Amino acid sequence: MAVSLMKSLNLAAATSRNFSVLAPAMTKATDPIQALFVEKIKEYDTKSKAAGGKMVDATKETEAGLQAELDKVAKAYGGGAGVDMSAFPQFSFQDPEVEPIKL
Repeated sequence: MAVSLMKSLNLAAATSRNFSVLAPAMTKATDPIQALFVEKIKEYDTKSKAAGGKMVDATKETEAGLQAELDKVAKAYGGGAGVDMSAFPQFSFQDPEVEPIKL
C-alpha cells in the first residue's frame, strides 16, 4: 500500500512539474508586447528570406558602407584584389638546415 501511494505521489509530482514547464509553450501570447515581439520576428524572417542572404532593409548607402568596412579590414589583414579573405589560410613550413655536431 505504501509503495503504491509513493508511486502515485511521484507520478503526480512529475506530471505537474512537466505540465508547468510546458504550459507557457502551449498557450498563445496574451501579453501585447510579447505578441508584438513575435510578430516582428516573423516579419523579419520573411524579409530575410526575401533578401536572399543580404542585409534586410538595406539601402545602397548601407551596403556601400559595409563594403568599405570589409575592404578596410581586408587591407589591414593582408587582403587585396583577388584575395579570398573567407578562405582558410594555407601554411607552408620548411625545416631549417641544422649543422651537424662534431664530437
